[in-house]
Amino acid sequence: MFGRLNANGRCGKVWSICAALLFFCHFASAKTVTSDLDYLPKNQNYLADIPTPEQVLGYPVGTWHVRHDQLLSYMRALDAASDRITITTTGQTHEQRDLILMTITAADNHDKIADYQKAHLERIQTGKAAPSDAPLFIYMGYSVHGNEPSGANAALLIAYHLAASQSPEVLSLLAENVVLLDPALNPDGLSRFAQWANMHKGKNLVADPRHREHIEHWPSGRTNHYWFDLNRDWLLLTHPESQARIKQFHQWRPHVLTDFHEMGTNSTYFFQPGVSSRKNPWTPDTNVTLTKSLGNFHAQALDDTDQLYFTEESFDDFYYGKGSTYPDAHGSIGILFEQASSRGHLQESINGELSFPASIQNQVTTSLSTFKGSQENKAAILAYQSQFHRDTASLIKEDDIGGFVVSASKNKSAFERALSILTSHKIKYEVLDKDFFYDDKTFNAEQSVYVPVNQVQYRLIRSLFSERQRFVDNTFYDVSNWNLPLAFNLPYESVSQRAARKISSTSQGFEHVVDNSNIAENAYAYVFEWHDAKAPALLQSLLEKDFEVRLAGADFAATVDAQGTQKDFNAGAVMISRALAQPENWQATLKTLADDHKIDLTTITSGLTSKGIDLGSRQFAKVELPNVLMVGGKGTSQYEVGEIWHYLDTRVNLPATLWDLEDLNRWDIDRYTHIIFANGRYGSLSKSTLEKIENWVQKGGVLIGQKNAVSWFAKNSWIDNKILSNEDIDNAFSTQGLAYGDRQALRAKKLIAGSVYKAKIDLTHPLFFGYENDELAFFKTSNLVMKTSAEPFENIAIYKEKPLVAGYTADELQALIGNTTALTVKQQGRGVVIAFVDNIHFRGYWDGTNKLMANSIFMSSLL
Repeated sequence: MFGRLNANGRCGKVWSICAALLFFCHFASAKTVTSDLDYLPKNQNYLADIPTPEQVLGYPVGTWHVRHDQLLSYMRALDAASDRITITTTGQTHEQRDLILMTITAADNHDKIADYQKAHLERIQTGKAAPSDAPLFIYMGYSVHGNEPSGANAALLIAYHLAASQSPEVLSLLAENVVLLDPALNPDGLSRFAQWANMHKGKNLVADPRHREHIEHWPSGRTNHYWFDLNRDWLLLTHPESQARIKQFHQWRPHVLTDFHEMGTNSTYFFQPGVSSRKNPWTPDTNVTLTKSLGNFHAQALDDTDQLYFTEESFDDFYYGKGSTYPDAHGSIGILFEQASSRGHLQESINGELSFPASIQNQVTTSLSTFKGSQENKAAILAYQSQFHRDTASLIKEDDIGGFVVSASKNKSAFERALSILTSHKIKYEVLDKDFFYDDKTFNAEQSVYVPVNQVQYRLIRSLFSERQRFVDNTFYDVSNWNLPLAFNLPYESVSQRAARKISSTSQGFEHVVDNSNIAENAYAYVFEWHDAKAPALLQSLLEKDFEVRLAGADFAATVDAQGTQKDFNAGAVMISRALAQPENWQATLKTLADDHKIDLTTITSGLTSKGIDLGSRQFAKVELPNVLMVGGKGTSQYEVGEIWHYLDTRVNLPATLWDLEDLNRWDIDRYTHIIFANGRYGSLSKSTLEKIENWVQKGGVLIGQKNAVSWFAKNSWIDNKILSNEDIDNAFSTQGLAYGDRQALRAKKLIAGSVYKAKIDLTHPLFFGYENDELAFFKTSNLVMKTSAEPFENIAIYKEKPLVAGYTADELQALIGNTTALTVKQQGRGVVIAFVDNIHFRGYWDGTNKLMANSIFMSSLL
């Protein structure tokens, strides 16, 4: 078995190979519960004045799926009754549900919490060894996927157990340590799924897997309000749930962090470690050793309850944006648990009928084994964090790179957002106070930052700026890269330690300040450039307030003051003139809106320009308020539809209509100016619907699609490009000499899980107005290949001959993708079809291509 670790992090016993395999025990899938205490250890001498969940909810846990409001009611009742618990409201979800963190420890410890935290965080910074009596901070996180509810329901029982038990084990745990309990990481999704499961429950449970209860409709409860997977957002911080959680993580820096999930109904139970060859290269081996040691306690606990389980397969620890992996970059031990899901109250499986209470029981069991294993390995866990600091210092010393310089370019909002992500992860940066010249590039003072690697967050920094393309194991459960400056389309360079000595910088933070208060009151026209990520939102606000707005179809230069000063403006610039009918008090409204969006306005004194098009030119296109239709529902990707919705709703403030796919066969589409198809399967649409879409485009509609929607566009001849078949991709890979055991590796080579590709873009095309450089990084998550058409002016983004810049892709796929099209635009009558090979809104993080959707909507008037 694993054995207990000593303070040096070494196993006292060697874990046998057999323990890495399935333990062929009786799979207790059905469980009858008549009381909450049925889930918990015996002989706990529970305090009578601490309410059980059943006393607050009105039924034993597992009878119904708990809603988040019910869960909060119980946890707050515990807080009121127990002097062991303090609840902190850490934030709110998109749907304004409270996010809470429960601090659970012995009553006498609560007054010492601030001192415990301060001392611990100081040791994180200095690497000083912790005293043997220092507390462990054990973070228990449940149900980041809302339709994996056994974790959140188990959290009710674990909270009660810790609040009420008088057993020596619990009293010792709480006297010597602090448990941080996050009972529901995704309240919006949890509530959505609870409603689904409960509304289908009858007095007689139905275990048939095809029963409606077990087959969620679109969107599922897995996701949050905007249909994002929050277990991919720990690093990206797109959502308030993740932002609140990461803030708490860095206030506590837990020694152990658990992440309770569910998997397919026909599975058993999984606990980490995962596939050892697929851990992130910046994660120390000692992390895996400690995870294995804790695994001994999970194995013993599951053996004692006659459960089947497995470990060290299927799942990995590579992507630092997951709950069980983010801690690994910080010297903490992240542990993933996966329970076979009943996806309702009772469901048939190959192991027998699986009940909801049975799935809850296993999560309770391994929660308790986490406490036991952490206590038994306390000396080794405390020693690991100081060892992690020492090892990190050695890596920094050996690294040739001194840091990274990043420039704001003209997109100040994207730059600010990127820096806010660094700040949230406690990554320090410095603003350049002198220009820095490096590798034929200039990084301007006050518009560039330097991120030194010589800091505690070294490992996370190296992953955020990684361009690595080859790994020990090239199979990935999730993405293989998440490079921050590539995501935000920001110029950057790694700087050698020697060259870094020439950088002059200050620790003062970067702030983009805009003040339009001194702009002339009655100028002939006002202009703002299209470079900034918030420019589309400002344009949308103006259109909603009935401004008459024009978009520049070409560059121009104009007089901007009484002294005759000339200023150049780029194509895509937005112009508002008093020569057009404007709403009442329009100048004051314009200034206020521009300040709100942090966009600089420039006055123009005359419609006659000194260079390029005049303000009355036909190349200044009128832009109308768009009426956008998104197609979602069954057959489409909830994630990608959600990403588009999130971008339009939260970044552009554009209220887009959403239809289910099947509605296209029934309803008229003439009122809409743009229709967006995300990744999906569209074969269910009728011939008459296809003709309806074609006629709508011919009359001036703008049709937008990405990923598999592009294949559908090609099939219907709405674009001229051909899509490479699966057979073509298969033929690119040799199978000569492969054995049966190689089939999974071959299948993995044919996939692109998530890597970064560079394309050459046509800056003269309206879809790329606002972009500064003729190369753009796209995030690729599929092996879709769109061949370049022979038609001129359509293939406006073409992957470079050697397109991969970060992350893994097999050489065979790179060869197929090089010099093919990433984005094509085809005129159809008075309308246009726009096709993106890649997901331009990847996880709400890839800001560099996010704006292509806004350009497709607003700049289409220039096509």
